[in-house]
Amino acid sequence: MMMKFITFLFISLVMSSLAPTKVAACAVMDLAPCLSAVQGGSQPSAECCTKLKDNQSCFCDYLKDPLVGPFLSAGKKVLADCNVPIPSC
Repeated sequence: MMMKFITFLFISLVMSSLAPTKVAACAVMDLAPCLSAVQGGSQPSAECCTKLKDNQSCFCDYLKDPLVGPFLSAGKKVLADCNVPIPSC
């Protein structure tokens, strides 16, 4: 009986580790819906604003990416347009 319990516990642990989690690595590509607003100066889409709000915890990581540097001033405007606070890292 104890062996069945341990086996069940082990299988449950393995299955829970395979389940998708809400925590994900920060990737600038998550903000792809904002690209036209950042590059072209257009109004950000609702999808862009949602992505920005969902990824606020990643902003400081994004700022460390050397590819983001040229888009900082335009990115601040998009953040403001979406009513997302500008991070202080």
